[in-house]
Amino acid sequence: MQPLNHQVMGYDRAITMFSPDGRLLQVEYAKKTVKQGSSAIGIVCKDGVLLCTDKRIVDKLVVPESVEKIFQIDDHVAATASGILSDARVLIDRAQLKAQQHKVTYDNPIDTLSVVKDICNLKQICTQSGGLRPFGVSLLVAGIDDNKPILFVTDPTGIFFQYKAATIGEGETEIEEMLSKEYRDDISIEQALKLSVKALYSLDENFNVNRLDCVFLTTDKSQYTRVAADKLSKVLDEVKSEVKKKK
Repeated sequence: MQPLNHQVMGYDRAITMFSPDGRLLQVEYAKKTVKQGSSAIGIVCKDGVLLCTDKRIVDKLVVPESVEKIFQIDDHVAATASGILSDARVLIDRAQLKAQQHKVTYDNPIDTLSVVKDICNLKQICTQSGGLRPFGVSLLVAGIDDNKPILFVTDPTGIFFQYKAATIGEGETEIEEMLSKEYRDDISIEQALKLSVKALYSLDENFNVNRLDCVFLTTDKSQYTRVAADKLSKVLDEVKSEVKKKK
């Protein structure tokens, strides 16, 4: 007689129930949801930190500017997400409120790590409380702390790590490999932008500028700045030209 698999046994019916081999199956399902989400990239640079994402617009009637994938948490903190974006919106709203409360209470901007820990505390609670489901979203949180660029990745379990360069979402393995090969500690925001666009374009040669959303924070100003559409278009054209030459 064949042993019943986890799903038949019902170990995935409650978030509080461990399978016999010590796994929380609903959390693993949430991680799979993230891998199906649109790609997002974060890169720490010598002069700041960059977030770049694929807005994955598949309907021609959608207004590209209305699709928001990168969010401002504070003047010096930004985040992007992959997975269920409605889940991300709740976490971002919470982070924005936390940043505002900290500023009002202490008359000082919040540090990026405090934002990340608060988000991850809520994520972790949702892995051990009955009647809840895990947040099906991973976040890249970028910031400038004490004039130093910083980047964190959070996943549905509530764990977080600090990275020099990271990616979440679809094509994670391929992009991670490219980042490992081409990332340098002295990379500039301009170079990081080109690398990010190149990575996203490598996943889909029909990629167009309307799907791109990129934001950077500079160490000198600690200011949230969105990359202009004409700049993105120019970089994408350069990437396409280089790819054609190699072929």
